[in-house]
Amino acid sequence: MSKAIDTNLLSSSYRAKAINLAERKLLITRLADSEQANDLQLPPNCNGFGRIRHFNRGSPMGAWPANPLPIDPAARKLRVPPGDIVLAQVFQNAVCNWRCWYCFVPFNLLSANPKQSDWLTAGDLIDLYLAEKERAPMIDLSGGQPDLVPEWVPWTMEALSERGLDKTVFLWSDDNLSNDYFWRYLTADQIERIRTYPMYSKVCCFKGFDAASFAYNTGADPALFDQQFRLFQRYLELGLDLYAYVTFTSPSEDSIQTKIAAFVDRLQALHRNLPLRTVPLEIRPFSVITERNTRLSPAALLLQQTAMNAQQAAISAWQNELSRRFLPTDRARSIVDVSLVSNGRSV
Repeated sequence: MSKAIDTNLLSSSYRAKAINLAERKLLITRLADSEQANDLQLPPNCNGFGRIRHFNRGSPMGAWPANPLPIDPAARKLRVPPGDIVLAQVFQNAVCNWRCWYCFVPFNLLSANPKQSDWLTAGDLIDLYLAEKERAPMIDLSGGQPDLVPEWVPWTMEALSERGLDKTVFLWSDDNLSNDYFWRYLTADQIERIRTYPMYSKVCCFKGFDAASFAYNTGADPALFDQQFRLFQRYLELGLDLYAYVTFTSPSEDSIQTKIAAFVDRLQALHRNLPLRTVPLEIRPFSVITERNTRLSPAALLLQQTAMNAQQAAISAWQNELSRRFLPTDRARSIVDVSLVSNGRSV
């Protein structure tokens, strides 16, 4: 078994390579001519630094529960009826401190690769967005791991406000719950801007349902599974418009029902309604993953197949837990209408 990623060391190293505080610049992935471009529905845009993502509510295979993120939050913020799809302008920062085996981003786009990235300000990115003839109604700050450089979000909010877009463009960002840089590096004013910015929502991803699945999925120390919940709690206390993803791939199919029940217990320890703001993500074999698999041993490939099978058992267990813990009226409520209350703040 390979040695676990030193998350703290890698986070610090990649942050240093991915942000220029003096010039307020960020290392942004150049998607043009990348392996990832082969999986895109549309060619990269914004001079090769952006892509249009089609967020679909339904599963391509039709067997997975509907995914309302970020469709419903975007519709609520933009004051339009929710549909089954929303287009997002995606920008990716060029670093990530974990190596999730199912990641659809090639690993050479996650390591501050100077051949596939360049330095841009948040304003540069918004200007590239504005230069597009057809613009998506929302911007997704993705990665990579955006929260290695948490300044990206408030800088983008500033850039949108300066261009009069703060009331018409919805901003969405991802976080893998791997570090506390949000609090370590942002000023009180920046945190307040994020907390009160009306056109922003944040999603955090739990990378597994227990320590073993977390470690298998990320390559990180299994002890960091618990840290995810502590970090999510801190975000919850800010009163952000906050949502969660979870991935259910696991190296073991044993006792899935019991393990999922324990995971839902952990979510409800943060807030009773949090499972209703949590969306399981279906892992599918993008071409990037297929190519990556050509370098795996037969044993590793077999374990990966076990993980893919486990997510099917896990989603069934998840549905059972929601049915057992929530009334049908609760489960039918739109995800944006599920209330989370913490420290007197509600979202």
